[in-house]
Amino acid sequence: MLIFGALACNTLYYIVAGRFSEALESVAWYALLILFIVETSQPRFLRMAWTRISLRGARLAATLAIATTAVLYVREKEWLDAANLMLWIAVVTLLEVEVWRPATMAANRRAFTLCAVALYSALAGLIVTWLVIGKWMNAWDASVWLVAFALLEMDLLRKPCT
Repeated sequence: MLIFGALACNTLYYIVAGRFSEALESVAWYALLILFIVETSQPRFLRMAWTRISLRGARLAATLAIATTAVLYVREKEWLDAANLMLWIAVVTLLEVEVWRPATMAANRRAFTLCAVALYSALAGLIVTWLVIGKWMNAWDASVWLVAFALLEMDLLRKPCT
């Protein structure tokens, strides 16, 4: 719960003090995280048609917001933010395959593991870069997200979704 609180505080910070693109991205990722956890930990919700439709609609809206943010970052020439966003999209894609296509994951575990290590290493490299250039909030936010996803991965490994 502490991680969710930290991510909520980061989101509020970007809403109040960040650029529109940062606020939009932060809200969208936070929403996707919550939706993902609901979908994977509360399968009974997915049995109700209206809930499935609502969750998918919310996921679509958040995904569109993230795509919009990618365009905004490129237009703003915020290359580190754009790179960070693309890396996280790749991480989430791997996570989605892990959860919704476990047979594919099992058949290609080594490739998935190597890809995940490369992606998380690149994200850690961005954290170092932000620290070096003095963008403390970006480094903090990226660090909290990295911890959140590490915890999420550990939980998924202990309790896979069926």
